[in-house]
Amino acid sequence: MQIRTLTTADASALLEFELANRDWFESQVDARAPDFYNLIGVAAHIEDYLARHASGTMHPCLLVEDGEIIGRCNLKGIDQVSLRAEVGYRIASYACGRGLAGAALAHLMELAYGHWQLRGLDAHVTIANAASARVLQRAGFIFAGPSPIQAEVAGSALDCLHFCHARAIR
Repeated sequence: MQIRTLTTADASALLEFELANRDWFESQVDARAPDFYNLIGVAAHIEDYLARHASGTMHPCLLVEDGEIIGRCNLKGIDQVSLRAEVGYRIASYACGRGLAGAALAHLMELAYGHWQLRGLDAHVTIANAASARVLQRAGFIFAGPSPIQAEVAGSALDCLHFCHARAIR
């Protein structure tokens, strides 16, 4: 399995990944807009993410195995003043339970503290997503309390939990 930065050439494969996992993702996190689910929508999404990457506010990545996208992970809201960012990841339903979320999170932490020279990370997970909370805690994230973010999952508003991680000072 390889984790790499998203490119414009990924549009078709990314659309296939998102369509194949749409129901699974929408049972866990906010649904994407319907106009996302076509080649034009995904290409626009990629261009937006790559523009944010170029401006230094995001680092979008893909998890790829045997040429197929099996997950995504991102550093979002990179803030060069506070030296913090938010982590996010989504793994294909059939690939869950293989440690991929942990690998994605380790990759994001490496990018954050190495490449981007950040000092801390934040994560927000729905109260229903105990598996993701465990991944964060295994990676050294600490429960910081209720999140100000609320997710809409399957038509219901769900509260979120806030987790934080701070770079060890050497």
